[in-house]
Amino acid sequence: MSTTYLLRAVWDEEPPATARAALQTCVLRLRRLFAKYGISATTIEAVPGGYRMHNDPETLDLVLFRTLAAQAASAAGPGEELYRLREALSLWQGQPLANVASRLLQQDAVPALEQERLRVLERVCDLELAAGNCHQVLVDLYEGARRHPVRERFTEQLIEALYRTGRQAEALAEYRMVRDRLRDELGVDPGQGLRRLELAILRAEDLAPAPRETVRAVTAVEVPALPAGAAVPARSARAVLPVPAFAGRENDRRAMAAGLTSADGPRLVVVSGAPGIGKSALARQTAYEVQDAFPGGVFTLQLARPDGTAIAVEEAAQLLPETGAGRRLIVLDGAAGAWQVLPLLPAAGDAAVLVTSRRGLAAVVATHGGSVHRLDALRPAEAYALLAGLVGADRIGAEPAAARELATVCGHFPLALRIAAGRLLTRPGLSVADCAAWLAEDPPMRLALAEDARLSVPEVLGQALDSLAPELREAFFRLGTRAADEDLSAVESEAVLEQLVETGLLEDGPPGPYRLHDFLRVYARWHVRTHETAGAAAAAAPH
Repeated sequence: MSTTYLLRAVWDEEPPATARAALQTCVLRLRRLFAKYGISATTIEAVPGGYRMHNDPETLDLVLFRTLAAQAASAAGPGEELYRLREALSLWQGQPLANVASRLLQQDAVPALEQERLRVLERVCDLELAAGNCHQVLVDLYEGARRHPVRERFTEQLIEALYRTGRQAEALAEYRMVRDRLRDELGVDPGQGLRRLELAILRAEDLAPAPRETVRAVTAVEVPALPAGAAVPARSARAVLPVPAFAGRENDRRAMAAGLTSADGPRLVVVSGAPGIGKSALARQTAYEVQDAFPGGVFTLQLARPDGTAIAVEEAAQLLPETGAGRRLIVLDGAAGAWQVLPLLPAAGDAAVLVTSRRGLAAVVATHGGSVHRLDALRPAEAYALLAGLVGADRIGAEPAAARELATVCGHFPLALRIAAGRLLTRPGLSVADCAAWLAEDPPMRLALAEDARLSVPEVLGQALDSLAPELREAFFRLGTRAADEDLSAVESEAVLEQLVETGLLEDGPPGPYRLHDFLRVYARWHVRTHETAGAAAAAAPH
């Protein structure tokens, strides 16, 4: 430790003229105290520019805490890991350095030490939940969630524990309290983990136990914070869970799995298509199915923030996993374009890479090889299977014709189908026929769940259109007013049509005709009608 740092730690920014001499006196007194109490393993020696202090687990609790955490990381099983981590946490008694009046240490050292403890406590709670000890861990989780309200992982664990112990209403109330506080105090929405957890509770899904992931040895190294609003990917490998009620795409899944696991040739797969067509779900389901072929782990990096804006290439590069032993799979989800993907591929090394994007990313596969899977809407039977998997086979099977009509209203788009399923799940008394009829009156506006902007057709499609140049946006709306069988190439130039194809809002092209998804046509007409009505109302209003 440098003398300059020690002077600031003791006297802050205004040390007295005799500070260096006083510091030497303090060191001398500490040496005498250590000798008096027989603490021979701890010594303070002078080194150029400062002092060095030697400690071991016998003399300093912090060293013992870090030793136990490191032992837990290499434990033979979850039971031993939990025992070591509980033992490490037992060393903490109140706030560290509570009786030390040093502004520097209170601002810098204490928060870093507290982060070490919280990381271990989070892992302990994960292990307890995985073991099914939901009741036993509630006290820890209530304390963690209340004392650290912006640390969303504790809230996620608390909500999961409440739900898995049969306290669904309390779990939802906890989520809404946190959501309201984040919006009121910070102006942000809950993170993806909390929003997915709320949706799983509303769907009455069985929550899988937390996957095993050892705690890394804790060090005092400072970890740079992510930029505000950045998506937080998994830096360490984690077991990939299947997509609930995933249906269809069998040919794509087989071909993607073959490409990703191929021993020779490029292992790059791109999944593209319209907003809400199910690109991310297909990527996650495929990653789940092939994860055993990647002993080095599966890593997912979100390339878009929740508001749809792309993260910078430099930021994404910092979040890529380090090269490790064994074959790895890297999922780059939500790429805004080739400009965002191309600089990341060299850093991915020999890993297989799965990319999702609304764009075709022709420049990526043209320079690096691989394959592109352009997704279309689900087939009617696949859409029916998705509804049955989400809502329940008995409830959907009781009204098969109404279920097929509901799938048609949703345009066989996975996003719309999941929103409709969410409405049915939260209204057990609502018939499938009544739900389909209600949605059919105003599909784009009514296909939205208020709790999550990602499950809202106006939000998702609105974000996609907002990212377009104004002339392309207007061209999309003009095409939406045309009949389904009309030749779109007679309406717009080929250059405009090709650009819309690239953005995922139009399909096909030469030599076949350009095609607009029926569901996107319904949205385009709704948008034009809504804005024309609003414009007429504004013009008629008195000035």
